[in-house]
Amino acid sequence: MRIGVLWKRRYMGHDVIADRYARLYELPRGLAESGHSVLGLCLGYKRSSWQRREDAVSGSGSLTWQGYDSGALAIAGLPAYWRSVRDELRAFVPDLLLGGSDAIHAVLTQELARQLKIPYVLDLYDNFESFGLTRIPGLLPLYRRALRGARGIAAVSEPLAEYVQTVAPDVAVTTLESTIDPDVFFPRERQTARLQLGLPEHGRLLGVSGSLSRNRGIDLVYRAFLQLAATDDSLHLALAGDIDRHAPPPSHPRLHFLGRIRHADMPVFFSAIDLAVVPMIDTPFGRYAFPQKAYEIIACGTPIVTARLGALAQTLSAYPECLYEAGSLSELEQGIRQQLTHPRTVTVDIPSWRDQADKLGAFMADVCAHS
Repeated sequence: MRIGVLWKRRYMGHDVIADRYARLYELPRGLAESGHSVLGLCLGYKRSSWQRREDAVSGSGSLTWQGYDSGALAIAGLPAYWRSVRDELRAFVPDLLLGGSDAIHAVLTQELARQLKIPYVLDLYDNFESFGLTRIPGLLPLYRRALRGARGIAAVSEPLAEYVQTVAPDVAVTTLESTIDPDVFFPRERQTARLQLGLPEHGRLLGVSGSLSRNRGIDLVYRAFLQLAATDDSLHLALAGDIDRHAPPPSHPRLHFLGRIRHADMPVFFSAIDLAVVPMIDTPFGRYAFPQKAYEIIACGTPIVTARLGALAQTLSAYPECLYEAGSLSELEQGIRQQLTHPRTVTVDIPSWRDQADKLGAFMADVCAHS
């Protein structure tokens, strides 16, 4: 197939094109490596270059990226973007469009598919209804209309897939978790990893990574650490990510803030710590998310504690010691104590990005053939 892809350009703090980062890069690349011709068109909401690149892929497919800049005030470059995207797609002559990354791009995908008279499929890496963008007047109903008009929808978690089916009951939906590159995420030697990151050689390290924000429940982790550290001189907390200024970390001599670590170095972080905590709270985001870091942690052989919520509650159902009630300080403390005293690692099947791209390609071919 010839597949036009419409994404936003920055995803989880990374430039999809320049950084070749995670789901929004790996799915198009996997589709290309399966033999499809893929054109990725990515709009940057902040100032960025109009970058074009052709990536070498194995097999008979092709992968071309074009990045756009929305310009000053996030609107000046939009007319040029719209004209260029239509011209690119008309010249490319796609069989279908694959859109997603946020509610705006879902709506844009539907409109471009209508103009080109071709089908489209949407990919939801999160519950986009929980994003701040949907507060733009009129966007939420347009987004839901785009869901209902799609030939198929790929959702990042089973709970999100079930929810989407209530919004778009006549549309085929599949679950497609965000995952890992197994050539990157594997265990490292712990002491070497700690030395590389400047973490204490001795002691027991809790670790939290990613968005260190109140809307993920990081404040509960801080409270749990302070209470546990008061009676355990060996306990440390390592943080890697972006701090929420509304929920800053406490001042403590055994708290270590590393800032944002390169994604390629995250296996070093996960290998350096004794226990990874993935906090979540019961919100429209948390109920439907599938944190990619869960697979990253598991692949590195690191014990995990996370909220008994949504997709991770399902994935870790055979490991009750890894789960705590969302919002419960006592259960989080108990889970940390148990996993530090009697650590249990998780064994689950983790698909590769190529596996997920193949699943997506088969799903798109099937829904377009049977519509």
